[in-house]
Amino acid sequence: MRIVVAKPGLDGHDRGAKVVARALRDAGHEVIYTGLRRTPAQIVATVRDEDARFLGLSSLSGAHGHLFPTICQLLRDEGLDDVVVFGGGIIPDADRPALHEAGMRAIFGPGTSTETISAFVAEASGRDDAGVGASGGWVWEA
Repeated sequence: MRIVVAKPGLDGHDRGAKVVARALRDAGHEVIYTGLRRTPAQIVATVRDEDARFLGLSSLSGAHGHLFPTICQLLRDEGLDDVVVFGGGIIPDADRPALHEAGMRAIFGPGTSTETISAFVAEASGRDDAGVGASGGWVWEA
């Protein structure tokens, strides 16, 4: 699978994103890490240009409630409904339902193992209804 891992917004902490990118690469996936401080439009352009099937977002700044749904909407606007979006970082449980409704398929918090994230990618890659625009979508709970 081709996977883009991105850090939207002004959050300058990327160790977790790099660990996830490396683990997914070690699991045999092609991973494109965008680097820090990317705009939603830049991230969506990378997903489109790289023809990625998955997008992993990382946020530790508290801006996930705005940035993650914006990116999901931009993906739909670009016709990239088949991209599976997952996220991680400091995301309170109370914020998760709105993120799932926006199109996020999984949210991984601090302490989630890389094996769990790899298992999510493996499961999601085998599903026909896994995309952002999937009707009656599903979510992964870790």
